[in-house]
Amino acid sequence: MLIEVLILGANGWRCPLTAVAARYTDDRRDNFDIYLPEWLARHNKTIFGAWFVLGLLLTLGCWLQQPR
Repeated sequence: MLIEVLILGANGWRCPLTAVAARYTDDRRDNFDIYLPEWLARHNKTIFGAWFVLGLLLTLGCWLQQPR
């Protein structure tokens, strides 16, 4: 995940494969390069990023609750 976030950050928070897909179509809707509904494609980094952070926090909480 860290590598993926670094790649996205280095590319201005855009998937580097978007440029490849853009060569094959004039369509520029939010979901032109991904098989998701348009509303989900528009907000996928926010939605899945929040779930990922929540999972990390839950894991950290469980880890800290473990008896030593």
